[in-house]
Amino acid sequence: MTNNNQLLQDLASKWILLNQEVMSLHDRGLYDRAAKTAQKALDQAEKFDDPEHPYLAASLNNLAGIYDAQGRYSEAEPLYRRALEIRERLKGAGHSDVAASLNNLAELYRAQGRYEEAEPLYRRSLRILENTMGAEHPDVATCMNNLAGLCDAQGRYGEAEKLFRRAFEIREKSLGKGHPDVAVTLNNIAALYESQGWYPEARPLYRRALSILEKALGPDHPDVATCLNNLAGFYRAQGKHEKAERLYRRSLDIRKNSLGPEHPHVAASLNNIAELNSAQGRFSQAEAHFLRSLEILEKTLGPGHPDVATGLNNLSGLYVSQGKYDKAVKLCRRALAIRKKALGPWHSHVAVSLNNLAGIYESMGKLIQAESVYARSLYIFEKTLGPAHPDVAVCLDNLADLYKRMGRQEEAGEAEKRAARIRAVKE
Repeated sequence: MTNNNQLLQDLASKWILLNQEVMSLHDRGLYDRAAKTAQKALDQAEKFDDPEHPYLAASLNNLAGIYDAQGRYSEAEPLYRRALEIRERLKGAGHSDVAASLNNLAELYRAQGRYEEAEPLYRRSLRILENTMGAEHPDVATCMNNLAGLCDAQGRYGEAEKLFRRAFEIREKSLGKGHPDVAVTLNNIAALYESQGWYPEARPLYRRALSILEKALGPDHPDVATCLNNLAGFYRAQGKHEKAERLYRRSLDIRKNSLGPEHPHVAASLNNIAELNSAQGRFSQAEAHFLRSLEILEKTLGPGHPDVATGLNNLSGLYVSQGKYDKAVKLCRRALAIRKKALGPWHSHVAVSLNNLAGIYESMGKLIQAESVYARSLYIFEKTLGPAHPDVAVCLDNLADLYKRMGRQEEAGEAEKRAARIRAVKE
């Protein structure tokens, strides 16, 4: 009996050390190494020979989280599901650990654009947390924040704002006004306002979020870099390029120093600086930054990750602005292929790629091809986001412009009227 207890203690000690290494590697963006170590931790947990051991559920959840970060969604889902099943059997359907698993699975579905599947999981998680933790618990706020993000992605801005604001109230009351999580929610509300063009309302929230994070975490923390990045994007959207560039570069410096030069967040900063350079007409600098960003993303996340598709899409846009349409088409098609494979053919990001590809065809004078691809993009947007989403209006405007070029004025007018109706409802 003593030998058996010692064996179990040794197994537990090894698992804990492996799990700590997994967390460290994940935080540093070393996902390949993290996945290998997480698999070792899972193998270690299997040695307990207990199909409902909590270490087993934790290991499954952690490996799934790394696959999720890598865009390996089809591999992550069965692991998340198995972790959920173990926790339900072990602790009961109403336990907070079950709520955490439901939230993780919902986040995975949201990343894939499977919004109808994600929402009931978020709401079930929220009910469990409210029942077990109380309506004012920070975990309840986190779940509300995630559900708000789902509503935001679907263009349900009114619902999103209510949930974000309720999450903010809970966090401020339970954690204090200067807590980093309060800043996260302020940032999310600011981003929601920005996406609707409500710039005067967004600016003070971004500023307040940044002030909280700098005070709570120090000026060189990665979360400060994220907030600086968002504030820079806010200024860029308004054409305030000098302000944006200063903030982007400060964010980049923090990320390089705190996370290392090849972290995915460094790639994101380089991409954003490249987009700014492109808007300023500094094309050679933009291209260099885009290529370096893609190099990091392909190395850390793999060539089939959705973030790689986003980078390819942005570089394609740079080539379009320079009239290099052949280069642009190749990159846009590659981005489209990655998104279809990683996210499925009905994801809104697939529709974005199709819309961009149609725009390139239109610029090349290939109007018949452009019409077909725009129509496909519009169909996916309507199917995934609903017929009244702002992205549907953007696609309709593009189609209207194409119809005008083709001399089809009546169809152009109908598309413009429908786009206007969508915007009128949103306003």
